[in-house]
Amino acid sequence: MADDPALEERVLAISNDLRCLVCQNETIAASRADLANDLRNQVREQLRAGKSEREILDYMVARYGDFVLYTPPVKPTTWLLWIGPFVLLLAMVVWMWRTMSRRRAQAAATSTPLSEEEQQRARALLEQRDPS
Repeated sequence: MADDPALEERVLAISNDLRCLVCQNETIAASRADLANDLRNQVREQLRAGKSEREILDYMVARYGDFVLYTPPVKPTTWLLWIGPFVLLLAMVVWMWRTMSRRRAQAAATSTPLSEEEQQRARALLEQRDPS
């Protein structure tokens, strides 16, 4: 921790934009992993050296790749990451619709109405039941 609260506030802001490479589901601001501590210290040192937020983020991306960014940029190499969930959702909706349509068609094709004799037998069985 730096003695300067403004510096710590900037470290925290930048740390919220960077993913912990160990935890992978947390920012380095929230993570308590040793690597996250090291990355926060690196951010702190670079801020003390006068580097801008953009320069620090660019340095981290150059060193660790786009994965280090908690919100990766939209570009050809990350299109699958951004569009993939929607494609999967659409595929599941189409699959469910087709399955339900087939089942409805199959049920309609296999169901035949009861003959007059079967209806009379069913009525007779229902009338024989004891109401209690």
